[in-house]
Amino acid sequence: MTEPTAAPPHGRRNTAVLVMSNLLGGIGVASGAAVGALLAEHLGGTSMGGLAQAASVLGAAVAAVPLAGTAARRGRRLALSWGYGLATVGGLLIVTAAVLDQALLFLAAMALYGVANAANLQSRYAAADNASAATRARTMAIVVWATTVGSVAGPNLAAPGAALGRAFGVPGLSGPYLFAIAGYVLAGLVVGLFYRDPRPASAPAGTRDVAETPATGTGAPATSTEAPATSTGAPAATVPPEERPATALGALAWAWRHGRARFAVVTMAVAHAVMIMVMVMTPLHMQHGGMSLELVGIVISLHVLGMFALSPVFGWLADSWGAVRTAVAGLALQATAVVLGFVAAVAADGAGADAEAHAAATVVTAAALVLLGLGWSASVIATSALLAGVGETRVRVPLQGACDALMNYAGAGAAALAGPVLAFGGFQAVNITGAILLVPAAIAFATRRRVRRGATLAAR
Repeated sequence: MTEPTAAPPHGRRNTAVLVMSNLLGGIGVASGAAVGALLAEHLGGTSMGGLAQAASVLGAAVAAVPLAGTAARRGRRLALSWGYGLATVGGLLIVTAAVLDQALLFLAAMALYGVANAANLQSRYAAADNASAATRARTMAIVVWATTVGSVAGPNLAAPGAALGRAFGVPGLSGPYLFAIAGYVLAGLVVGLFYRDPRPASAPAGTRDVAETPATGTGAPATSTEAPATSTGAPAATVPPEERPATALGALAWAWRHGRARFAVVTMAVAHAVMIMVMVMTPLHMQHGGMSLELVGIVISLHVLGMFALSPVFGWLADSWGAVRTAVAGLALQATAVVLGFVAAVAADGAGADAEAHAAATVVTAAALVLLGLGWSASVIATSALLAGVGETRVRVPLQGACDALMNYAGAGAAALAGPVLAFGGFQAVNITGAILLVPAAIAFATRRRVRRGATLAAR
């Protein structure tokens, strides 16, 4: 395979389309997230309040693999359009559940609603299809950055959405989902009408590969031919089984045998789990310490800005400094964040009635949350670039979907674990657990050069 010297045809146009669809989809995700727990509590009581986000995350995790499979067989345009279409159905069912006062229907609808998050995540890989290897990470990062707008604008639509809902005769808490439905419909239309698959979805955007050996272990470079039917270019009926797109489990097994791919998969899941673990418990920790909701909101907003606002910077670093190094830097930022979070928790517990000490602890907590978001951004963008550079064409797209699914499952597991950990040992224990979760990524980094016989690695 040869290194491309320029972006593929329609590359700039496709990237602009993905930025717009991610912005619209991000508004939809954030609009519902702002009121999801409140609507769940209204329909099913306080004990159900946390299940709305869990259902949405699980929906994104379950959808990641079939969306990637569709992208591998039929192209990114169809996969992303279907993702936003399913999320639109979820939004409509949420409003229906609110009107009918049906809690179980609401949770099922939230799972469909979460498919939009899977589509937003996979749009970064679509961006990589439209870039040369030299600009792959920064192109992906620009698409991720568009989520910043949605994350900031979405929650601010809660009050107007409630008024809109009442105007349409539906419960006020379901009103923001009307904005989400509009966002998903527009995102799907933008992709469906204006995106053009530059090549079969699993064809490489470049050759700066994670591991340049085929799954057969012969040491020969992977090859493919241009044709629309499959990733190998031959009609599906004539493609040998070993050349068809891998299954999700097969792709993960392939990654396990290739050190850099293994590092990317483990690090993405770990970075997301650590971020979720600490982030979801921070508001409770702050409220237990007497902090106001306004202050909690400011700290979480700073965290979200850390997650997305500097993503183009980390994309540039991954392209120019190296994706592995940038991912490791992200892990180091997260390690620093959990240390600061632990220190802030100890200081808050020992502050007693000292208002100045509590204020200082809050500042340190805010700094920890910003670093946590920055570390997540650096790690996820860099590892996404590594996965976009996998040289085995039949594995690349299925591995991307499997990795996104693992990331969401890890986040859901961390969210479920965080509550009991906080109850058992306070915010100190939450940060200690976050530090422990970083260990698998450190091991994956240390062992990334250990690959099966016959494998070669990119120098980068």
